[in-house]
Amino acid sequence: MVVDEKPARLAVGVVGAGRVGPALAAALRLAGHRPVAVSGVSDASRRRAEALLPGVPLVEPHAVMEAADLVLLTVPDDALPDLVTGLAETGAVRPGQLLVHTSGRYGTGVLRPALRAGALPLALHPVMTFTGTHVDVQRLAGCSFGVTAPGELRLAAEALVIEMGGEPEWIEEAARPLYHAALAIGANHLVTLVAQARDLLGQAGVAEPGRMLGPLLGAALDNALRSGDGALTGPVARGDAGTVAAHLRELGEHAPETVAGYVAMARATADRALANGMLKAEYAEALLGALADGGTR
Repeated sequence: MVVDEKPARLAVGVVGAGRVGPALAAALRLAGHRPVAVSGVSDASRRRAEALLPGVPLVEPHAVMEAADLVLLTVPDDALPDLVTGLAETGAVRPGQLLVHTSGRYGTGVLRPALRAGALPLALHPVMTFTGTHVDVQRLAGCSFGVTAPGELRLAAEALVIEMGGEPEWIEEAARPLYHAALAIGANHLVTLVAQARDLLGQAGVAEPGRMLGPLLGAALDNALRSGDGALTGPVARGDAGTVAAHLRELGEHAPETVAGYVAMARATADRALANGMLKAEYAEALLGALADGGTR
């Protein structure tokens, strides 16, 4: 079946009122679509749905499926396969119904049980962190979406992303796990690193760690996006083994839980700096020795 590249005004349902689903449904509402039903289990999810989708009834998942032409399946990755299987086995899926999941990990293969009931599968993953508030709808403007769909649905999938204010980026089915791993490294690990830096600055007596880190991290991110490994700086890239050893001693004393992460990232940084010629081979041996010691001497 070929779907028009410009989807008609659709009745939209949300199964899983976490931070993502209500925001996407709210964005689709702004584009002229009509949210008609949402399901959520926790009190927080229900409050979130009421705030972002006022007037939209909170119902059970099967009732969402009955009411909607386009259903957003916005549940955690590990819950998605069982949800799809359950909906298909209970006859909740209707022929011609657009089923959209927002998992970065999966393509459309996870929706295969629903295909046998005639559903039209789309994987639309917004590359953004969500707060569960109205600010998310504004942030969708210019947000990249990892899009995977059958060839005949590609234009429809891309049109929906554009209607939400996003920019579609085509991801092949087989590449979804690698794509998602890349985003996890970039975003999830970044949050951990920044949180650790804030904590350590606080221990060092800095009154407002966020204000100190903001310009530094903003510049580092901008430089990295522009120049890749060419943006590397600091003691590892320079081969300052003594400084790295001093860091590790301090971390071992004041925040031992951060040592393993520091060593792992420093080794990865050293590998990249060596590969692009920034770190001279004559300095690398002492640096890697300091990292192997872990600040124990």
